[in-house]
Amino acid sequence: MSKVSIIGAGEVGASCATCLAERDFVNEIVLLDIKQGVAEGKALDLRQSAALKRFDTIVKGVTSDYSAVAESNVVVITSGIPRKPGMERSDLITTNASIVEDVCKQVAKYAPNCIIVVVSNPLDVLCYCALKSSGFPDNRVMGMSGLLDVARYKSFIADVLHVSTKDIQALILGGHGKTMVPMPRYTTIGGIPIRNLLSEDKVQEAIHRTQMGGEEIINYLGRSGWLAAGAAICEMVESIICNQRRVFPVCAYLKGEYRLHDIYIGVPVILGTNGVEKIIELELDPDDATRFYESEKEVRNNVKVLKEMM
Repeated sequence: MSKVSIIGAGEVGASCATCLAERDFVNEIVLLDIKQGVAEGKALDLRQSAALKRFDTIVKGVTSDYSAVAESNVVVITSGIPRKPGMERSDLITTNASIVEDVCKQVAKYAPNCIIVVVSNPLDVLCYCALKSSGFPDNRVMGMSGLLDVARYKSFIADVLHVSTKDIQALILGGHGKTMVPMPRYTTIGGIPIRNLLSEDKVQEAIHRTQMGGEEIINYLGRSGWLAAGAAICEMVESIICNQRRVFPVCAYLKGEYRLHDIYIGVPVILGTNGVEKIIELELDPDDATRFYESEKEVRNNVKVLKEMM
């Protein structure tokens, strides 16, 4: 039996639940929200689509009842206020850190053996908050960011080259925000290095658009997106539940890797049934290293704000 609980039944949480149910590899999904009836209503709506979309996953919704997450294999945390126009991810630290801290204490109480996937922003900081609040080992607390950023990066490259995203392999390191580090050196299309197909100006345009990908959606919608995020969470959860050992960019806790300690930041990992099975250390050229450690400084500054709060 496999069970996934999603804390926060807003757009991202509901999108994640839909993707998980439709793939039909989870036995049970629990949606939990603090707003009365929201999780129950969305769970009922999703469950009623089962006959049409042909899945057997049981979907339940509850209001603030953390006992419902008991025996979860994975708990996904999407709780918190979303970004709005003019807001940086760091602007959400105070409000969302308090929410994530409370959530993780409840999760640790009722599902002490689960793996936590944090989605709430600011992602890197809230992963650190989740680690300290839950008391879990660091391999069982991680964040979903790099997979979403890579998906955006691939879509922008595909638009320019008029190729399928299926043939693009790419990697992004660093914090989840404007200082993220897309890696052209590790970007290929059907095995062909991207710089063999695109001019440097076009490569840099794709990088910049990726770094601003969240803002672009916010400017259109007045809030952050949810469809791509839901799909990215689903990919991570499937790799964990099914022990696929996929290699994904994940916000993981570093204990000396990349010469960094006591910080969550985006790096490639092997993701399996134990969570982060291994952190993969890459050789960084001077430019990559400069950008990566600049990103690390911003993340660490935000963590400093969190530590002062805690």
